[in-house]
Amino acid sequence: MKKLTQAEEQIMQVIWNLPEGGFLKDIIELLPEPKAHSNTIATLLKILVEKEFVQISNPNRNNLYSALISKEVYSGQRMAGLTESFFEGSYSNVVSFLVDKNQMSIEDLENLIEQLKAKQND
Repeated sequence: MKKLTQAEEQIMQVIWNLPEGGFLKDIIELLPEPKAHSNTIATLLKILVEKEFVQISNPNRNNLYSALISKEVYSGQRMAGLTESFFEGSYSNVVSFLVDKNQMSIEDLENLIEQLKAKQND
């Protein structure tokens, strides 16, 4: 799966929040400030189509953009890539890093342990 730029990810965040997809004006409206020019956003949408993250349908002569790749799939691949690139492929190293940087609490760790136990019982 191809990587997305920060601007492309920002547009994908909007599209993922539009379950039925959205027209250019809908996407622009939902983007945070400062908003890029509509031509820039249209170009980014074209790139997302080329990268096969977004599909276009034309229900009334206007392009309706919808996600081809789910947020969950993309997030999982991004997390796996970060883990491989920066943490020698070890999720344990990721958690240790977050603990060392005080970005994960004991409560967070306890919740993770509970989730792992619940998964084992399924």
